[in-house]
Amino acid sequence: MNQEDTGVASPPKGWHPIPRPFFERPPEIVAPQLLGKLLAHHTQQGWLAGRIVELEAYLGPHNDPPDPASHSFRGPTPRNAVMFGAPGHAYVYFIYGMYFCMNVTCEPPGKAGCILVRALEPVLGRDTMAHNRDLPLTAPDRKLTAGPGLLCQALGLNRPHHNGLDLLSPQSPLRLFNDDWAPPEIKVTPRIGIRNAVDLPLRFHIANNPSVSRARRV
Repeated sequence: MNQEDTGVASPPKGWHPIPRPFFERPPEIVAPQLLGKLLAHHTQQGWLAGRIVELEAYLGPHNDPPDPASHSFRGPTPRNAVMFGAPGHAYVYFIYGMYFCMNVTCEPPGKAGCILVRALEPVLGRDTMAHNRDLPLTAPDRKLTAGPGLLCQALGLNRPHHNGLDLLSPQSPLRLFNDDWAPPEIKVTPRIGIRNAVDLPLRFHIANNPSVSRARRV
C-alpha cells in the first residue's frame, strides 16, 4: 500500500521520517531532541505543519518514584492504553471539557513514557490554522499554536480520529518529520499547569521563540 492508496500525500521535499528507535528511550531524553522537529497533519486542504518549540516529558510508572503528574501513574486504563503501547504513537486526550491535547509515546511497550506537545511555530498551512482557530489571518503565530489545546485546534486534531495513530507510518495522516533544522538554544524548566511533581525540570522549549506558551497559575 502506498501513500496515494490511503489518501495521504507525500510530504514536502526535505522532510524526513524519524526512525522508531529515536522514541524507544526515556521521555526526558527524547523531549529536548524532539524540539525543532515538525508535527504535520494531512487534511483535505493539504499538509498543516508546525515546528515543535515546547514540550513536557511525563515519566512512566516504572520510574522510582513514579510521576504523579502522568496519566499513566495509576496503571493502564481504557483512556491511557495508548501510552502503554508502542513508541512513536499519538496519545490524544480531552481536558477541561473543551480542549484536546496531543502527546507522543516513548520507551518500549509497557513503560508508558510520554511527551506532551505544548507549542508549535506554524510552518505550513497557516491560513487554515487561523481559520480552524476562528482568528483573522493577521493574528500572531502565538495566538494560533502557543498552547497544547490551541495547537490541536489549529491542526484539527481530536481524540476520536487521531488517538493511537502511528506518527511514523507513511500511511498515517498525522506524522512527525525531521527537516534537519536545529534549535539555537534550549531552555529547561519545571512543568506548568499541573499540581503534582511541579518541581521536576521536565519542560523543554526553544529559547526566545515567540510561539512558546506562557505559564499560568494553577
